[in-house]
Amino acid sequence: MKKLTLSLCILALGSSTAYATNTDLTGDAANGKTKSVSCAGCHGADGNSTNPLWPNLAGQHSSVIVQQLENFQSAARQDPLMTAQAKPLSTQDMLDIAAYFASQTTTIGEAGEELVASGEKIYRGGNKETGLPACIACHGPQGKGNPAAKYPSVNGQKAGYSKKQLVDYKSAARKPDGNAAIMRDVASKMSDDEMKAVADYMQGLY
Repeated sequence: MKKLTLSLCILALGSSTAYATNTDLTGDAANGKTKSVSCAGCHGADGNSTNPLWPNLAGQHSSVIVQQLENFQSAARQDPLMTAQAKPLSTQDMLDIAAYFASQTTTIGEAGEELVASGEKIYRGGNKETGLPACIACHGPQGKGNPAAKYPSVNGQKAGYSKKQLVDYKSAARKPDGNAAIMRDVASKMSDDEMKAVADYMQGLY
């Protein structure tokens, strides 16, 4: 097992109402810590989840977190638990919670050595035979994403969660929202083995 210094593409996300129309609003991390108490059961008090199917939020871009809360609130993204959590939140609540988790440090996991080579190949070069694009263009050389474009940071993300998102995009269980439409096209070109390798590879990025 070893930690990696490369990057990976998992999720591309769409526009956020709060960030698109209220760019003067900012989040308060101290208030967000208080408001995020109900999030700790799934995502951890500091945003590092202990369940492989629940994502780490620590270190994620505020714009990405706000966007996804809005997507759950509007039902653009479907999940009964997250919809219930997001429904009562105001825009300022979302901004504060996002600011808190963005200020935390992601706990980097480990990737299996047997999948490093294939995961790196997919990330850096895609698969020319199937038309699968490389991931580096959206998520950068170290998996840090692009907050302005609302491309998420993917370094250290849970492999189980990442693979599930790819599977859900491919099956249309997760509907594309905004820029995330690109992920439906990406996932549709991936085999199960490619998804597993990419997701495992990403878990060790830092």
